[in-house]
Amino acid sequence: MVSGCILEVLGYIGRIMSYYDPFNENDFLMQICCLTIAPAFLAAGIYLTLSRIVVTFGPKNSHIKLLSYPRIFIPCDILSLVLQALGGGMASAASHSNKSPDTGDHIKVTGLAFQVFTLAVFMILCVDFAVRTVLRMNRLGEAALDPTHASLRRSMKFRAFLIALALATICIFIRSVFRVVELGEGWEGALIKNQTLFIVLEGVMVVIAVLILNLFHRGLCFREGYIRKPKAERRSGGGTFWQRRAKGDVNEQARPARGNLEIP
Repeated sequence: MVSGCILEVLGYIGRIMSYYDPFNENDFLMQICCLTIAPAFLAAGIYLTLSRIVVTFGPKNSHIKLLSYPRIFIPCDILSLVLQALGGGMASAASHSNKSPDTGDHIKVTGLAFQVFTLAVFMILCVDFAVRTVLRMNRLGEAALDPTHASLRRSMKFRAFLIALALATICIFIRSVFRVVELGEGWEGALIKNQTLFIVLEGVMVVIAVLILNLFHRGLCFREGYIRKPKAERRSGGGTFWQRRAKGDVNEQARPARGNLEIP
């Protein structure tokens, strides 16, 4: 999140500098490269959150294994980022050498298109998980959900977080689709010359995503899901499963399910 925001700031600094000196190639490349790759960092933060949501409702409601979410989407996001950065670097080097930047531009657009594809798959899996959870609840009731996090699911903060996460994902998706179409048209295309569309579909979308991801930060909204035992209980021999097991107070069958948020 921090890296994405820093790149966004640098990108708009480049745009402001380009306004005062439209023919400065360095300023132009600075804003193009920074604003193009910045949302990939924001998307990575969103991808990491889905596995926590699956834990909260119950891994049995998911088609794929819990750890598969970060293992699938983070490498895809990294690949998208590498393609965009590589394409931007090649286009910049070609421009400074008075050569055609087309190859670099094509690689950069490919990276953006792959980011759109990854976001689309992510949203499909989110919808699939939501639908499966609702269907299992209709059939099994509360037994379909993980009882460990019942209080967290009832929390208004957590419910607001789910809405905020969905909105942020949609905003980044809209922005990414716009940039693919814009850069795909080339430097003489209609979209790249339309500043109003750029501000609305690039700037505003990213601002909304960043604001709501910070206002509804997962560290705040998931806080009620952490089980913290009273100090007196911890001093009298309480603690986490692993601490009690080390003392020989519990057996292996008492081991909590993967994803339990218990902390000392």
